[in-house]
Amino acid sequence: MKIKKLNQVGSHAVLALVVIVVIGAVGFVGWRVLHRIPKNIDSGMTSTKLSGSLNLNDQNSKVSWSHDGKGWKASGTPPACPSPLTIASPVDVSLATAILYPGQTRGTDYKPHGGFVFSNSNNSDITVKIPMEAQLTKGSRYIEQGETQYYFVFIAPCGLMYKFDHLLTLSSQFQAYADRLPTAKPDDSRTTNFDPAIYVKKDDVVATAVGFKNTHNVSVDFGVYDIRQPNTVSKTADWQQKHPNENEFGAYGICWLDILPTKDAATTKALPGGDGVMGKTSDYCK
Repeated sequence: MKIKKLNQVGSHAVLALVVIVVIGAVGFVGWRVLHRIPKNIDSGMTSTKLSGSLNLNDQNSKVSWSHDGKGWKASGTPPACPSPLTIASPVDVSLATAILYPGQTRGTDYKPHGGFVFSNSNNSDITVKIPMEAQLTKGSRYIEQGETQYYFVFIAPCGLMYKFDHLLTLSSQFQAYADRLPTAKPDDSRTTNFDPAIYVKKDDVVATAVGFKNTHNVSVDFGVYDIRQPNTVSKTADWQQKHPNENEFGAYGICWLDILPTKDAATTKALPGGDGVMGKTSDYCK
């Protein structure tokens, strides 16, 4: 009987040891899994950020702007814009042959935006870059003259908005954004909001070709708007009477030639006006 009792104790000890080993193994595996999860999450967040999602770690990026039908409003306290107000040149201005001036009537429409004309270049000679860190808020892809065109609107947290139109070939980064937009239709340039807005960095390449290849029209529209306050001309009764529907863009347009780097500002101002009728006439540029 004593021998049997000793055998039972030994069996229980072995069983307990096995249980301890199993529990330890399971605990170790669990520990490994738990310690791998944060790495996977971090990797996913990094990939999302690189693909262009809103940089939620940047406090400034949390400030957004919207138009309520009467004016522009910030969602919070915006950071200060550079003073004096400056942006990088979005294109190589040494290739430009003329400037479309912002704040003028071209054809039958009032154009708060301007643009660059490159008569001596090919469409693919022109690269368009982000001139100021901002959020890509909306865009459009549409068909004009048989070619797909791209239009993007950006708003910097400080309250400076800018936009490009007649982008022909996008960088891979921005093509991925454009692929989220509705299918291009002839002469339908209605915009679609990016929700959430997409964080973009200064000098990100937006496009590697501009204009219309079939007609060798090498140009790109560019407009800048200080949405912190309406511009001076929009406060006059005459302007308001002529342009009653421009309280979203035209009332905030500025002469972006003035805020380019000093050398580029001088270069662009020395070029002729790109519109054969209006020339350098502008409500914003004096």
